[in-house]
Amino acid sequence: MGLLTTETDGTIARVWLDRPQVRNALDAALIGELARSVAALGATPGLRAIVLGGRGKAFCAGADLNSMRAIGTQTWEQNRADAQALADMLWTLYSCPLPLVARIHGDCYAGGVGLAAVCDVVVAAERVQFCLSEARLGLLPATIGPYVVRAMGEQQARRWFVTAERFDARTAQRIGFVHEVCADDAIDGAVEALLALLVANGPEAVKACKRLVKDVAGAPLDAALRAETARRIADIRASDEGREGLAAFLEQRPPAWIRARDAS
Repeated sequence: MGLLTTETDGTIARVWLDRPQVRNALDAALIGELARSVAALGATPGLRAIVLGGRGKAFCAGADLNSMRAIGTQTWEQNRADAQALADMLWTLYSCPLPLVARIHGDCYAGGVGLAAVCDVVVAAERVQFCLSEARLGLLPATIGPYVVRAMGEQQARRWFVTAERFDARTAQRIGFVHEVCADDAIDGAVEALLALLVANGPEAVKACKRLVKDVAGAPLDAALRAETARRIADIRASDEGREGLAAFLEQRPPAWIRARDAS
C-alpha cells in the first residue's frame, strides 16, 4: 500500500500524505516517495500546479515515532544519512518548477511545518495548530530551518524555534507564514479558488515568476541584478507566450492557454 495518493486531472496534481493512522508522520519511506513523486510531477508536461495535503485528521504530525525511537540507537553516520534524505526531499519540493499549494488541516508539527514552508502558497483551516516542537525533545529544526526562516522571517523564527510552543492558523497568517485562513469546511473551496487564479496565468510566466522570487530574495540591488532582471523580462516579452499574452490583452480576448483549457 502506498504512503502517498496522487490524483491528476490533466492540469492539477493533488498529492496526499496517506498515513492517517499515524497522522501522516514522516518516515524514511514516505520521505523518499514524496521526493520521487514531486520530482516526477514537476517534469510532467501540461501540469500547472501541485496541491499537497494530508488524509485523515492531520496534515503532518512531524517525525514518525519509530523513526524517533531509532534516533537514540543510530550512529552519527546513520543520523547524518537520515537527515540528509529529509533535507534533499525538502529541496526537491522547494525547487519544483511548478507552484505548490499547501492544504493544511489539523496538526502541522515539526517536519510538517517544513513541508508547508517549501510550498509557494499556504492555505490553512482555522483550527490548525502549528508547532516547531524539536527543542522540547532536546533537538532542533535544522533541516527544515532554512525554509521556515525564509517563510516566516528571522525575528519570528527566533521565538517559535526556541519556545517550541503551539501557534494557531491566525497567528501563522499574522506572521506571514500562512497566506489564507478559512473555515475548516471551506478549505477545498479556498484551494480551488487559488488554483483557478494560477491556471488563468501564462504557464511559463508562472514558472518564471516562481524562479524570480527565489533568485532575487535577499540579492544585493546591484548592477548585476538590474541586468539580470532586464534580461529576464526581455526574454519573456520575446517569447511566444509573452507575445500571445500581450496580443490577447490588447485585442481584449482570452489568451491561447485559456482557450486551450476551456476546449479540453
